[in-house]
Amino acid sequence: MKLQNPTLSLFDALPSYDEASTCGVDEAGRGPLAGPVFAAAVILDPARPIAGLRDSKKLSAAQRDSLALQIKQQALSWAIAEASEAEIDELNILQATMLAMRRAVEGLHIAPALALIDGNRCPPLAMAAQAIVKGDDKVQAISAASILAKTARDAALEVLHGLYPQYAFDQHKGYPTKLHLELLQLHGPSPVHRLSYAPVRAALALRAVR
Repeated sequence: MKLQNPTLSLFDALPSYDEASTCGVDEAGRGPLAGPVFAAAVILDPARPIAGLRDSKKLSAAQRDSLALQIKQQALSWAIAEASEAEIDELNILQATMLAMRRAVEGLHIAPALALIDGNRCPPLAMAAQAIVKGDDKVQAISAASILAKTARDAALEVLHGLYPQYAFDQHKGYPTKLHLELLQLHGPSPVHRLSYAPVRAALALRAVR
């Protein structure tokens, strides 16, 4: 059963918890116009601390890659999951993100007693869950999940770049940059673009009238 505590903000005290039976959960890729949304869940090993864990957005790509390797080697359990572009379009991005988070938690080979979720809401889970605003910079297990989700998604977009090089996914990772929007208008949506997102719908409509 989920905890009934209110969502914790940046200035609230964190709850006490057993690190070895608690997973941190975070996502990557809600804002992009293309590619899946990713989520990761991590149970850290208190006996093998990892220095330098923090919000993945505050780390360089090299730092993220190095820390992701350490997390995979030293965590008690970790899992990465995703929700596809089709699921995003069918469910909406919020529900698809919750789905990816649930899949990540369910992918752990150790069942946690508590899940700490970055953000202001929790996916439906079999164990107690607590949402923590800015948790990726407050809870190391969430920081670790943030790093795994981000590095996994970046790697996936490199693969998509190989399939659809005309969109330069290797440069913007699917985010709505000026370059991406220009290429989207030029070529129209690819099979991995999120059709429910307004810029993609606009590009599709433009192609239809040409």
